[in-house]
Amino acid sequence: MSFIKENTSLSNELGKISDDIDKNIRTLQEYFCHTDDLMKKELRFHNQKCVILYLESLVKKELLQSSIIEPIIEMQAGEIEKTVHAAEIKQTSMILEAGKQLLDGACMILIENDPQAYLASVGGIEGRSLQEPNNERSIKSAHDGFVESFSSNLQLLRKRIKSPQLKVKYFTIGNLSNTKVGMVYLDKLANKELIDEVERRLTSVEMDQLYLTGDVEELIEDHPFSPFPQILATERPDRAVSYLTEGKITIIVDGNPRVLVVPITFFAFYQAPDDYNSRWLIGSFFRITRLFSFIIAISLPAIYIAIVSFHSEVLPIGILYSIRTSLEYVPFPPFVEALTMQIILELLKEASIRLPSPIAQTIGIVGGLVIGTAVVDAHIVSNMMIVVIGITAIASFVAPINEMGTSARLLGFPTMLAASLLGFFGIVFVLMLIFMHLSKLDSFGTPYFAPLAPFKKEDLKDSFIRLPFWKLTTRPTDARPAYAKQLGRTRTWKKK
Repeated sequence: MSFIKENTSLSNELGKISDDIDKNIRTLQEYFCHTDDLMKKELRFHNQKCVILYLESLVKKELLQSSIIEPIIEMQAGEIEKTVHAAEIKQTSMILEAGKQLLDGACMILIENDPQAYLASVGGIEGRSLQEPNNERSIKSAHDGFVESFSSNLQLLRKRIKSPQLKVKYFTIGNLSNTKVGMVYLDKLANKELIDEVERRLTSVEMDQLYLTGDVEELIEDHPFSPFPQILATERPDRAVSYLTEGKITIIVDGNPRVLVVPITFFAFYQAPDDYNSRWLIGSFFRITRLFSFIIAISLPAIYIAIVSFHSEVLPIGILYSIRTSLEYVPFPPFVEALTMQIILELLKEASIRLPSPIAQTIGIVGGLVIGTAVVDAHIVSNMMIVVIGITAIASFVAPINEMGTSARLLGFPTMLAASLLGFFGIVFVLMLIFMHLSKLDSFGTPYFAPLAPFKKEDLKDSFIRLPFWKLTTRPTDARPAYAKQLGRTRTWKKK
């Protein structure tokens, strides 16, 4: 905090650029704490002293040489703005503004007896190329994804929405990092109250450094203690664009490949781009399967525990005999079995994520087979418990957004505990609490469990199932768009 206070006080003392070049250079060097990568190059322009200042680590030296230095040396007449070949050049009389532009990759041109600084854009840090995100793969949709570059991410959105209504508002968050954050929306479609609310929350964020979208997500979400994510983070431009055209808002954080979408509902986490690239019957089938997997991930181990512990009469005698036989030599109660296997599953998942890809695949296969076989042979858990935990894991991984699958596995633990104490009554009680909580949640003023709570008949056509495109003539109302009508979706063909 002392550094921030010192830096703030120095910023207040910087003032305007003076006629004395050497004084301006000393002030900037003090502002940048005499860093060694603040480079200075002296030239002559109009028979006057000319100094170029730049941060070596943030500029392209080839571009600086060809666009700034060589034109100044060769052209000794005219104005500096017409001499240099930079894509963008602007003037400033404030040293603080010049220092901020240097941090963005600009170079600063000072001319003797001129109380103005000329800032030319010569920055550009090479980033990774566009590629499909590993955690949101699709079969029939586009195969590009967001990257760490802010401008590249914004370009991916503008490439798909070539409309003058696409508007961007810039924010700077972080006293030390000065991270660029952009709020993107369609100006005449997005709800004005929603725009003002998102802007209010972003401008209220105060922190030293911002590097991850997860930090912004935690600071602006409505219910931070809820196990359910209330802001959708995606690396897919096609998904972000589809939400923009529904009147929602996206938030881009510089240096991070995940883009935030607000507001969002529960059912959006189980929608995939492939749903809209397949025929509506196929897309609806897979969407229903995903939603059913949420119930399986929460309740299947708990149902097994309840049946074995309290309600064995609900099973046919053949299946019951098989389960009892596998449990004969297991010394632990079903709850301890399920808890142990769930923890082992999470350990294997975390290990496969942290290790390099070739080793991770080996750990996943060998770990699952060896540990599964060993614990059964050692009579620590039963064969049926291995099957139940395996199906539960698969069901949780079905969710297109990983955060929702993790939330489902997390909610499985209290459900298992309730089943071990009260059987089916405990499961029903916990599920009631979960669905009551879902009905109570909201995201930026939008009911989280819409269109079920509150019930909206019009929005059901793209929630549990997806009706044909020619039936989707209105936008979802969860984001409260300025107008709901969608054009161009019709099966009324022109006559020959």
